[in-house]
Formats: sequence, structure tokens, C-alpha cells
Amino acid sequence: MKKKQSKSYIKWFHEIGIEDLEIVGGKNASLGEMTRNLQKKKVPIPPGFAITSHAYQYVLEKHGAFEKLKEIFRDFNSKDSQALEQVGQKARALIQGCEFPSDLEEAILSAYHQLSASFQTQDTDVAVRSSATAEDLPNASFAGQQETYLNISGDKSLLEACKKCFVSLFTNRAIAYRTENHIDHIKTYLSVGIQKMIRSDQASSGVIFTLDTETGFPNVVFITGSYGLGESVVQGLVNPDEFNVFKPTLKEGYKSLINKVVGNKATQIIYAKEPNATKTIETPLQDQQKFCITDDEALQLAKWAIDVEDHYSKKHGKWTPMDLEWAKDGQTGKMYIVQARPETVQSRKNPNIIEEYKLAEKGTILTTGKSVGNKIGQGKARVIQDIKDAKQFQAGEILITDMTDPDWVPIMRIASAIVTNRGGRTSHAAIVSRELGLPCIVGTNNATEVIKTNTPITVDCSEGEKGIIYEKLLKFDVKKIDIRKVPRPKTNIMINIGYPDEAFALSFLPNDGVGLAREEFIITDSIRIHPLALVNFDQVKDPETRKQIEEITVGYSDKKQFFIDKLAMGVSLIAAAFYPRDVILRFSDFKTNEYFNLIGGKYFEPHEENPMIGWRGASRYYNEKYQDGFALECKAIKKAREEFGLKNLKVMIPVCRTIEEGKKVLQTMKKNGLVRGKKGLEVYVMCEIPSNVILADRFCEIFDGFSIGSNDLTQMTLGVDRDSSLVSDIFDERNEAVKRMVKHVIDVARKHKRKIGICGDAPSTYPEFAKYLVDCKINSISLSPDSAMKTRLVIAKHEKAKKSKKMLS
Repeated sequence: MKKKQSKSYIKWFHEIGIEDLEIVGGKNASLGEMTRNLQKKKVPIPPGFAITSHAYQYVLEKHGAFEKLKEIFRDFNSKDSQALEQVGQKARALIQGCEFPSDLEEAILSAYHQLSASFQTQDTDVAVRSSATAEDLPNASFAGQQETYLNISGDKSLLEACKKCFVSLFTNRAIAYRTENHIDHIKTYLSVGIQKMIRSDQASSGVIFTLDTETGFPNVVFITGSYGLGESVVQGLVNPDEFNVFKPTLKEGYKSLINKVVGNKATQIIYAKEPNATKTIETPLQDQQKFCITDDEALQLAKWAIDVEDHYSKKHGKWTPMDLEWAKDGQTGKMYIVQARPETVQSRKNPNIIEEYKLAEKGTILTTGKSVGNKIGQGKARVIQDIKDAKQFQAGEILITDMTDPDWVPIMRIASAIVTNRGGRTSHAAIVSRELGLPCIVGTNNATEVIKTNTPITVDCSEGEKGIIYEKLLKFDVKKIDIRKVPRPKTNIMINIGYPDEAFALSFLPNDGVGLAREEFIITDSIRIHPLALVNFDQVKDPETRKQIEEITVGYSDKKQFFIDKLAMGVSLIAAAFYPRDVILRFSDFKTNEYFNLIGGKYFEPHEENPMIGWRGASRYYNEKYQDGFALECKAIKKAREEFGLKNLKVMIPVCRTIEEGKKVLQTMKKNGLVRGKKGLEVYVMCEIPSNVILADRFCEIFDGFSIGSNDLTQMTLGVDRDSSLVSDIFDERNEAVKRMVKHVIDVARKHKRKIGICGDAPSTYPEFAKYLVDCKINSISLSPDSAMKTRLVIAKHEKAKKSKKMLS
């Protein structure tokens, strides 16, 4: 009889699977599922066994604890924090007083001795993990609700840890979580997992998700890691290293580690000298500054994670993203998957729903300007006249300032809206706000005078061209749209994007790819250093600048490689987000004054009276004064395409004034490993200068396509400085001269069978201009993300009307 009972109390991992959740809980069921089914895929799982929920029930029944628990939870008010504390204390005390029957102890220790013998030790070190029968469900993960005990060895310590796990079923947080998810406290049972410890205290460990945790983007494996035992990462005790691996091209054999960010990993948990204990120590500075695993190890973890995800998806008959834990053994150098559960946050969200804003009431108007985007933002105003006062800015406030430049981006990223005195819809504030998805109003002339700090305001960009700042927080509505019901126009609708960290979220918008990826946004945000200051670091003389560069490039003895890696990864995040659709990357289009503002830029940039029409774009790339910097851009793109496998990445040359310049740039690219036509590489040219239009047939001979930059083309055609508020009324893309330019280049491109699109702001701002482009038979229209849905509907409706009119005629 005892033998029969003992067998029901213990199940080895290889004996159980996901169907045994009621017996061994979610955590153990998953460990068994992987042990049984993924060994052939060579996914390594540390061995162990489960103390089943029968054991938990046996203990409580023997002591009459179930009836006592019912009494404890009778009339329990979950909204009363004091009641929660009292109920939790009583329940834990009750379970703590329930001694294990001798036959259960014998069964547990027998299995433990068998596990120890397999490692040729008497008392092997194990992790003792709680595994509730109500955890890791599709709608309630229960991760972290019960306790885990690490570095446990010896009979007495093991039994004590198992008892603590039983007790932890009634932690306050577990009680609250079950109540919130309408799960019966009495009918939830606990299993305990006993798993061989991996000596990650001498190496590293962390967590893996098989999707992007912030957006739910499905095509990446997201890995976090730190030194020491995994609790540091699981409990959020450290800022870990982060790795993104792109699934589709990894499966094709590419080393698609498309992004990695070093965390400070300030502390780590290791074994203490005394048995059955751990301790937290500080991580040495030199270890904080380097990654806790190699690139190859990150790629291996990603492959295992995909194998686990594929298995669970097949098992459930639908895509099942996973949340896993991993550990590296410092004694053997081997890595393991130590836990897995279905992801339960992003996978439950509906990616097909987007939002549309509309003000529900009117109020006192403080000032007006030109609107950017179509959202409504609210918060307390914060007037900042000088970037040196940026530390005053608090997350969620509305930035009120004269104008912005790249130095302002850190506070713009945490703002709820942006308002400036100066600038138009192509100013820095406008472009960055679009990329960040923020409501923005530019060109108010007097915002910093009429709006006072701490005033509650509403920034309304939902009413078309005119942006309005209202006093007080006004009510507004947000309409949700199911994008599956949005019509697909014949004209390709693409997206303009700058910041890589926005790419995964934007990929859910209905789109045909990216018509303009702005390289300079990546440089100012992620690199910040002038490329020539990295190529010629010895020419950077002042100690402060050298120190700054050393700090930013820590871990890189070859500073050029820092630029290549950072740019390659920034570009790859965008290309991966929209894969396999086209992503057209524009090479850096800084003006000299903007290059000058990069760290170390003053050593390599001349002064120009009018940088807007000076040394920018193509003229830099082949010039001996900058070609070494351009070489780094080429190598970064080569890495993204050939090492990461992102062949959907195309490149585009801005401000290419002559045919001769175009040929020189192509030759310079070839010298650096980027050959037009080789491995599917397409090279586009911006059409933003009258010479591009006039000689369009000649440009067709050396490039694969055009993208019309309506901002610069309008400026050059009308002779208007787009940054000057004095002549801003003249700047209008709808001017007949500009429209004729646009029509002509489209006609020529189509005649020569070259692709042609537009990436300027005109179709995003003016619906009538978008219709004009459709009438001209443009191939694609690339829009700012905030206007993509609205303009898509305009275009679809216009195309339908044209088709109906044609049929009637």
C-alpha cells in the first residue's frame, strides 16, 4: 500500500507532460513536457522530479486543514487590505503546522537520494520550486506568486523547503491574484519541483520571451541576462543585458542577433558559504560593462526558445509564445532551459485595433499653431527655454519651448505633447514628434509667453492643419478601429520611421513597408558621436570629449566597430519589424551644423553660411574629407543584409545633385562591399532637387528608383528656406510649380520602368495632395505613422471613386 501511495506522491519529469497540470502544476508540467519531447531537439533541461498535488492534499486532509481553510476564507473581503493580511497570516500558520506524514517524507527523500546518486554525490544541490495547479494558464500566469528556494541540499533542508513552498500558496500576493482571477483558493493545490541546480552563480542566467514584450511583435526572441542566479533577473533586482534575435532569418542559418544592449548588472546572487543559502554581492565594474554571454550563446538560446515555442504551438494548435528561464553552468560552461510557461500578456492583446482621437468639449484657447499628428495630449505645462534646464522636466508633462534640436530628444521621449514657438511641419520638433507618436503644435510664436509652467492644458491635433492649445484638461473620445476592415488601396501605402524602438509597434499598422527609414535619427539617438571622431580618435584633443567617447564606446577597442554595430542593429530593428516588406534606408542626411553638434564633430566639420544647400548628402560620401565616415555606414548596412539576412533592406542616396555624383557614390559603395544588383541590393535616389526632375531619365540609368522628398523639392523649386518663419506662408507643396515637378518625374520613372514613391510630408498633411499623387499614378506613398490610417482611407476612397467614374464613362 505504501509503495502505491509513494508512486502517486512523486513523478519524475520524464513521466509527466502538459496534460498533468492538475497533478503537478503548471511549472512542473511544462518541465516534464520539455524533458519528454524536446530531448531530440537537444534542448537541455536539468533533471528532477515533482512532488505531486496528491501529496499536498494528503497533508492537508490528514490534518483536517481544508475545512479550516474554508472557515478562514468565509466572508473574506478581497478589497480590504487589512482582511487580506489577517487571512494570509492565518492560512500560512495553518499550513505551517501540518507535519508531513512519514510515508510522504520517505517518498520525497528516496527520490532526492536517487537524483543525488545520478550526479555521484550524497546530497546534491537543488532548486525547490512551487508549482500551483492554477498557474501558467492561458489567462493567468501566476508567475512569481509562490516561492522558490535555491541551493538546497540535505534531507532536513529539503523537507523544510518543501513545507515552505506549501505555505507560500497563501502568500498575500497569491491570495490577491487568485481572487482577481476568480480562482477558488481551496481547490487550488500545490506541487513542488525538485530540480538539479545549475551553477549559474558562477556564470549567468536570465529570461527569454519568444515575442517582443512591449508590443507583442512575434518575430523576435527577446533575451535578458545577468550574472549569478536567475532570481536577479526574474525579480527585477538588476538592469540586465538585453538581446533581440530575429526568428525568420535565424531559421535560415543567419546569425541574426539584431540588437543587444549592455545592462549595468550592478549586483548578483551567488551561493553563500553556509549550506542552503545564497547572498547578494556587487558585480565588479569591468563585468558590469561587458555582456554576460557571448553572441553565439545568445543565438543558441534563441534556437532552443524557438524549438520550445514550435512544440507548444503544435501542441495547442495555435501560435503559443513562451516565457522561459535559462541558466549557464559556470563549472561546465553548458547552458540550460530551466523553466517555460506560455506568455500571457501580449499574446492576449488584439493587434488589429487602433485608436482615433476627437475632442468632446471646447474651452479657452491659449494659442494656436500648426498641428503635427492627429492625437490629443494632456498634462501640466512645463516651459523650458534652455536645454540646460532639462532636468526640471517630469515624465508626462507637456514641453513648451522655443524650438528643439537633437539635444532635446531625451525629454521629448517622456513628454505627453510638444509645443514650440518656432518651426514648421518639417522642423525637428515636428519630425521627432511624428516618430514618437506624440501630438505636437509648432509655430505658435508665443507659446512660451502665454502658457505658464504647471498650468493644466490640452493639446489638440485632431482638427486638421490647425493645432489648438486649450486651458484645462478637456474631455475627449478615442475611437477604436479594426484595421482588418480597412480597405487596401491599389497604391502602396508605406510608413516613414526614424527611431528603431518604435518599429515593432508601427509594424502593426496596415502598410506595404517603409518608404523612408532615417539613418540620422539612429546616429543621434544611439551613437551620438561623429563617425570621423571614431575613425580618427587621435585627432580628438580635449580631455572631456575623449572621456565622453571612451565612456560611450566602453568595451570597444576598435571604435569604428562601435559605429558599425550600433548602426547595423538600429537599421536591422526597422528592417526586421517590416520583414519581408521593403525597407528603404536613407543614408545619413545631416547638414554640417548638425554633424558639428555630434560629439567630436567640431574637429571635422567646416562652417557654412547656408548648410541647407551646402555640404550634405551625396557630396559628402565620396569626398576624401568624409569618405571614411561613409565607409562605416556601408559596412553597417552590409552587416544587416549579409550577417543578419535582412535582404529586404534597400538604400537611398539623398541630395544627389548630378549624374556624376551618383556614379561616384555608387563606386564608393562598391569599394565598401555594397554593390547595386548584387544579392538583390537596390539603390534609390531622393528626388528633391530640380536637377533630379529635369534629368530624371539620366538618373533612371544608374538607380533602381526614386523617392520624392516634397519638403526639399518645394524649398528648391520655390526658393524658400523651409526653416524661415518670415516666408513660411509661401512654402506650400500644393503650389502648381511643385505639382508639375512631381508629375513629370513620375511620368519619366514609369516610362523607364523605375519605381517611384514619395516620402515627404505633403500627402500626410494635405489629403488633396495625396489624391493628386494617385492621379499621377505614383507607385507608393510613404506617410508619417500618425496619419497613415487617415490618409489610407482617403486614398482608398479616391481610387474607388475613380474606378466607378471610369466604369460609368
